[in-house]
Formats: sequence, C-alpha cells, structure tokens
Amino acid sequence: MIRNMLQMSNVGSYPPVFRQLNGGGVHPPQQMMAQLKKNNYSMEDTSTTTQEDSVPIPMVDLECLSLHKLGDACKSWGIFRLVNHGIPSTLLTKLQYHAKMLFGLSFESKQALITNPMSYFWGTPALTPSGTALNPAASTSTMNWLEGFNVPLTQLPHFHSEHPMLHCFRLLLEEYGRHLSRIATTLFESMAKNLDLDPKQSESKLDESTAFIRVYRYPPRRSLAGEAWGMTPHTDSSVLSIVNQDHVGGLEIFKDNKWHLVNPIPNTLIVHIGDMMQAISDDEYMSVKHRVRVKKQEERLSICYFVFPAEESVIHSSKYKPFTYEDFQEQVQKDTRTLGYKVGLQRFKA
Repeated sequence: MIRNMLQMSNVGSYPPVFRQLNGGGVHPPQQMMAQLKKNNYSMEDTSTTTQEDSVPIPMVDLECLSLHKLGDACKSWGIFRLVNHGIPSTLLTKLQYHAKMLFGLSFESKQALITNPMSYFWGTPALTPSGTALNPAASTSTMNWLEGFNVPLTQLPHFHSEHPMLHCFRLLLEEYGRHLSRIATTLFESMAKNLDLDPKQSESKLDESTAFIRVYRYPPRRSLAGEAWGMTPHTDSSVLSIVNQDHVGGLEIFKDNKWHLVNPIPNTLIVHIGDMMQAISDDEYMSVKHRVRVKKQEERLSICYFVFPAEESVIHSSKYKPFTYEDFQEQVQKDTRTLGYKVGLQRFKA
C-alpha cells in the first residue's frame, strides 16, 4: 500500500503521454501485428500468462561452470539463470536504488541532466548508435510502455556531471560494467569451447568495447483495456544479454508455442542468447524470443548489459550469408524505420 502511494505521488516523473494515457491498452498497428503473428510473436491473449505459468529456466553456476549444462541451456532454451556470478549484492542493491532515484526525477529534469554520452529515451527501445530514438513513438499504437537510460560503457569515463546523484550512478555503472565484462567473457569462452570454435577467429566475436548498459523503468498501467507491453516480443541483436531485474517480474519467454513467465530470484542474473550468438553457433544456440508485460500496480526496473562482435568481424555460417554486426545493425535500423519492426537474422539467410 505504501509503495503504491509513493508511486502515485511520483506520477510527475513519468513521460507526459504515460500520465495522459494511464487508462486503456496499448495495441500495435495492424502491420506489426501481422508480422509478429507470422513469426510466432503473437501478442494476442491466446496464451495468457499467469503466476502458475512461471517456468524454471536452467541454472548455471559460474563458480563451478559445467560446459555440459551451459551448452544444454543454450541449445534448448536460449536463456539461463546465472548464480555465484561474483557481483557483490551491495553493488546490485545500490545500482537499483540509484536508478530508482534518477527515474524519480521529473521528466524535464531527466531530459536536461542525461547528456552525451548517456541518453534518456522513452516509448521505444529501438535506438540509433548514438542513443536517440530510432522511431520516436508518435502514437499509442506504436508505443512500448517504458523509459530508459542508454549507457555506452567505453565512453562512460568521459561523462561528467555536477549532480551528485549522477556522479555516484556513473561510478556504480563503471564498477558494474567491469563485472559484466568478466562474466560475458567467461561465458563466451566456454561457449566457444562447446562449439569447438577456433580460438583465434572467435576472439573478435565478442568485443568488450561494443558493450552498453540499458536501464529500463516500466511504469504501471492501472486501468488496462487489454494488455500493455513494456516491450513487445523480440529477440536481442547481441552476442549475449545479461539482465538484472528487480522483484516485480514481468519478463516472459516464448518456448514450446507458449509464453512463460520468468520469475525474479534475488542475487541472480538472467542471461539471454542473442542473434549474433545464434549465427556464430550456426543455429546450435537459439536467440530467445521474449517480451515484458507491464504490471497494473507496480513499476518494474531492470538493468541490462549487451555485448556484440567487433564491427568489422565477419560472421561465417552455413545457415547465413557472411555478414558483420555493422551490416546487421544497418539492416535492423532500415527495417525498423520502414516497416516498424525488426526482421533480424531472416534477412541474412543463405
């Protein structure tokens, strides 16, 4: 009750359109609906997800890393829960706290304070390389019910702010980024062993300099006509995505023709296989389709790390034409601008 009252009193921190439209659902346009349905990304309520649908995704222990368990999780699920990851729980708690404090600032303050190389966005997770919205949400029909901060990690040391909260947040993100770089490298090297990839050739397939962090807040929707989506169904373009979510939940994955809720568990991370890892593995590992369902009474917070191949690193696969991540990124942005959605790896099928 107290948490809900605090969120109600903090409504001025949300983007204006979220305040105005806090009644009625957000529905994608017909063109997007048709493409999502064609690719089994249906957002219709044919498979309503409830608490009982929560699925026990595979668990991987980074301290005692089993190549067999890791490989099976990547092949069968495309997602796993990481335990004993070595990130201090105090760091995770501080990050969540500072992120909530920043999001709690007024909408206008966030626009003014979050400056290059960081960026503030809302209504869409599709951004240009510079961090601006690719297709600014012009209407509720194309809107994702989220706002966020985009943080390119290599440029973070160049971000200076006199605002004490932002200064502290930057330091926490730098420390967190170092941990995530360690984790991503360890996991990728183990995956490369499982896939029998050439060590020299696989070096450029995960480039730490490409990594960025997205901090997302999903405001509540208290009066829902249908469903509201914090993020519509998609796969990540990355090699790996590593998610730290709060207690609220809302992440869902598509498996066996059904949507499943992935419940949050304290002090664990969620690792997604991305499109680049699927192509690198010659489709042995699968990029997991997922979405985020908005809650009616509670906002949700997640801190996500994404890492990619070096831009000029060519991915060779029997399933796809040779391409670089730069090629892939350009095509995704072109499709998003012209079609309103990402087509992804299908564009590069051999």
